[in-house]
Amino acid sequence: MAPTTDSAGNTEDAAAARASLETLRTEIAKAVVGQDPAVTGLVVALLCRGHVLLEGVPGVAKTLLVRALASALELDTKRVQFTPDLMPSDVTGSLVYDTRTAEFSFQPGPVFTNLLLADEINRTPPKTQSSLLEAMEERQVTVDGTPRPLPEPFLVAATQNPVEYEGTYPLPEAQLDRFLLKLTIPLPSREDEIDVLTRHASGFDPRDLRAAGVRPVAGPDDLEAARAAVAETTVSAEITAYVVDICRATRQSPSLTLGVSPRGATALLAAARAWAWLTGRDYVTPDDVKALALAALRHRVQLRPEAEMEGVTADSVINSVLAQVPVPR
Repeated sequence: MAPTTDSAGNTEDAAAARASLETLRTEIAKAVVGQDPAVTGLVVALLCRGHVLLEGVPGVAKTLLVRALASALELDTKRVQFTPDLMPSDVTGSLVYDTRTAEFSFQPGPVFTNLLLADEINRTPPKTQSSLLEAMEERQVTVDGTPRPLPEPFLVAATQNPVEYEGTYPLPEAQLDRFLLKLTIPLPSREDEIDVLTRHASGFDPRDLRAAGVRPVAGPDDLEAARAAVAETTVSAEITAYVVDICRATRQSPSLTLGVSPRGATALLAAARAWAWLTGRDYVTPDDVKALALAALRHRVQLRPEAEMEGVTADSVINSVLAQVPVPR
């Protein structure tokens, strides 16, 4: 049966959106070297309307990565440096008294953007950390009893340093669970590091992405068409059961005090669905689930102290679970 005009048009829009999103890697590579997995993770999060926790030592281009993504997608972005004295209103905005009108007016905070970079989120107290919870979950900010919707698309990319814990406030499990993915940003290989230094020696300025050649290659319309196509991606009953079995197996692991919640299972399935569509398929395979399992689950489990002392990591536990859970045929 031939497709209707609408379905044919939707198919063409989806194909064009996929082609545009595929060029993101090339465009962002003009500014950021060797971080393709992180770029893919951020795009998956945008397609799933989720948020991302970026973890890496200082100086591995976490901030530059988010700025380059926003530039290549022609999205508005703002950066907040989280510090111990940061107040919730510094993030969400507040009511300001106008002496001319003798009335209070709402002054939007930096959260009113498309891509919010929450830099070193674990350096601010829980009260300020929690100010992002409503924004991340409900996509709105309530001030003085009035809910105010956030722009669309909206993504929080929060960074944290994995090696320096002095003066930090670790994110509680409830807030970690709100992040769709946790992406680790590794140190570059020797070849990539040489490439970075060569670019800087040639005059590359990370503060001027336009001069680096980063241009918009996709936009909000492409994301909307892509999201609609992802929603049509087929998920079989076997794949759904496979995701559930993986998450349930983490709850029985002797190395963990906390396994993956049902929200985590939902996140893994959504991420696998987006990844399947990005790779050109309209159905999800077990390999799609495996490809996103670490990023979607590593921050949702809690290690036992004795396991941690023995060198066990969240990634190693999840890899062990993936090796043990039967894969559907």
